[in-house]
Amino acid sequence: MSDLRQIAFYGKGGIGKSTTSQNTLAALAAMDQKILIVGCDPKADSTRLILHSKAQDTILSLAAEAGSVEDLELEDVMKVGFRDIRCVESGGPEPGVGCAGRGVITSINFLEENGAYEGVDYVSYDVLGDVVCGGFAMPIRENKAQEIYIVMSGEMMAMYAANNISKGILKYANSGGVRLGGLVCNERQTDKEYELAEALAEKLGTKLIYFVPRDNIVQHAELRRMTVIEYAPDCAQAEHYRTLATKIHANKGNGVIPTPITMDELEDLLMAHGIMKAVDESQVGKTAAELTA
Repeated sequence: MSDLRQIAFYGKGGIGKSTTSQNTLAALAAMDQKILIVGCDPKADSTRLILHSKAQDTILSLAAEAGSVEDLELEDVMKVGFRDIRCVESGGPEPGVGCAGRGVITSINFLEENGAYEGVDYVSYDVLGDVVCGGFAMPIRENKAQEIYIVMSGEMMAMYAANNISKGILKYANSGGVRLGGLVCNERQTDKEYELAEALAEKLGTKLIYFVPRDNIVQHAELRRMTVIEYAPDCAQAEHYRTLATKIHANKGNGVIPTPITMDELEDLLMAHGIMKAVDESQVGKTAAELTA
């Protein structure tokens, strides 16, 4: 298990994190890497493209049916999909009830105790949104994930989330081995997106691992619950995912302790690239009617 690489994909909700991670992992599997995906999102959508399934049964839901997690066997919770990728979803409680992060903690402990990590080259954690809940931070906090890849775009809130996730990595970096592997920009076709992604990476003390261009073939593949790697392996977008996978594969040991920035610094970055204009403090709090009076 000494050569096992435990990576995690974090990012703002809706940024395309799960799609990016599954395509990247499918490309790694095509490079003869043995992969285990641990979905850490209550939506249980971290493995759907690998399994061609709407949603995989989760550890928490199966444990509830069986009585407790101790009543489960590994084969009950683990499914095998494209290129023999092993898939597990942690699950979570009903919306508004309990801590969704509990499923992450329960899942990782169960998988470790039952030998799920044996015989694999990569364990990948696909983690919901932002680092605000201790449960979702567990792959970082407990030194499970050694390399964090943040999926972002040139949108302000995606950059804000990337910076906030970097704060979570920094918090636990000195007490464990977790490092920021780099940023992955999932293009939204916003102004100066590539330049902003590179500038943010530099501010955080890391690198832009790859800029994934936008292509509608991703949606066509998703509608068929498939990765682009499987759906259209010869298309240009599949080659982009293969390049991203190659760069991550070659990135072992190159992670950094990030240097997060303040909100003011983030806004300065956006202004420096002409995305935002400086705020006229005399206009703050005034209505449109007052400003035109």
